Amino acid sequence: MSGQIKYLDDANFTQEVAAGVTLVDFYADWCGPCRTIAPVIEKLAAVFSGEASIAKVDIDNAQGVASSLGITSIPTLILFKDGKEVERIVGVRDQQTLESLVRGVL
Repeated sequence: MSGQIKYLDDANFTQEVAAGVTLVDFYADWCGPCRTIAPVIEKLAAVFSGEASIAKVDIDNAQGVASSLGITSIPTLILFKDGKEVERIVGVRDQQTLESLVRGVL
């Protein structure tokens, strides 16, 4: 299932969020709450397959992107539509909340 999640970094981030709807999970391997939300992100990738992209950015490996977007707490989820940020959530949320958020911009 996790094959549907795109892993982004400083090199490919802008190109990957430029078109369509993309939910990006900014995380780090050492972050407990990030590990808590990871299974929800995987389920969302399955739910929105073909409709929206679900992506993850490891802030330790993509410090340029994290810094340019002002990521100060993780997990931070940012919803992009055609390259523009439309919503930002900091902290763990349940699957239903995140699904409604993505559906709201599709």
